[in-house]
Amino acid sequence: MTKTLFWLLSSGPTSSSVVIDFGSIYDELNLTYNYNYSEFEVDPETQPCSSFSISNAVMFTVSVFYIVVFLLAIPGNLVVGLVIGLCKQSLPPSDLYLLHLAVADLLLAVTLPFWATSVTKGWVFGDALCKIVNILQELSFYSSILFLVCISMDRYMVIVRAMEARKVNRRAVSWGVCAAVWVVAAFMSLPGLFSSSFLAQNSSQIVCAERYEPDSADIWRLTTRMLRHTLGFIIPLAIMLPCYGVTIKRLLRVRGSFQRQRAMRVIVLVVVAFLLCWTPYHIAMMTDTFFRTKIVPYQCPARRAVDQAMFATQTIGLLHSCVNPVLYAFVGEKFRKRLVQIMRKMGLAERASVTRSSRSSMSSEATSTFM
Repeated sequence: MTKTLFWLLSSGPTSSSVVIDFGSIYDELNLTYNYNYSEFEVDPETQPCSSFSISNAVMFTVSVFYIVVFLLAIPGNLVVGLVIGLCKQSLPPSDLYLLHLAVADLLLAVTLPFWATSVTKGWVFGDALCKIVNILQELSFYSSILFLVCISMDRYMVIVRAMEARKVNRRAVSWGVCAAVWVVAAFMSLPGLFSSSFLAQNSSQIVCAERYEPDSADIWRLTTRMLRHTLGFIIPLAIMLPCYGVTIKRLLRVRGSFQRQRAMRVIVLVVVAFLLCWTPYHIAMMTDTFFRTKIVPYQCPARRAVDQAMFATQTIGLLHSCVNPVLYAFVGEKFRKRLVQIMRKMGLAERASVTRSSRSSMSSEATSTFM
């Protein structure tokens, strides 16, 4: 429009000989640009979703919950490590894996006071501790699931493939397996380096969470999430379920295997406890991954529901750090006997009579686990 106007003003022999109808130009300007802004409506599909809010009572309850779990997990897992570690005999593979599983639970428990404080006051520990705490949590998660896989495969080899198991020095191999598990878990926890402390949007509190560069955020988030879903849950689950299924089926068919079944009971409960604690979180995180990568379309109510589910299920997952010692104490008969013996030697318990039959009932290799 401006170029046309300048062309008309300079197109005649003199300016007085050119007659310009400015009225039509103004009419066109008004017709084109005089919008009525009241007619515009905001499309909710293109607006960012507001974050869900948590009441102070809920945040205080969650904070207290974390502290209670921490106070149960630290002494509980230390007792488990003490009972297994003070065994005079060479540890069978399953016991060794359970010992390392207790160490993994301790690593998770150490992070709980930090999260308890951040729930109510925000993250006040700085950027370095934000990365360290997230790495420890990831390290605990991956090592726990991998050691559970090792236990399931060891039980399968001992009970179902007994002949092949005798040909291998399982005790020597188990130490190499433990080292490999920690190396793999440490590598898988490296995405914790993406965590940082920053001021949350529309909030005055500092949070500790994943933070990627805007131009590569979707790629990094999808990659780390896929690794967590597959290597940290789906593949281990695909190994454990068939191993335990075949093992339990074999035990049910063999006569005189009551002691073996009793030894398997605690190990199966340990796996079930892990799945109950972490499966809801994985389902919520998978849904969040589908939303963020736009594989599944969503609206703001669904987005907020998933955020709430991730917060709640992560709280349940952190509970896992104190579950195993409780299972050992209430279900593991041999664990209780060893604990009583240690307490007797330390003068913390009265002498209890232990029959020889109960001492020898768990002597077979298939039931060598301290459960």
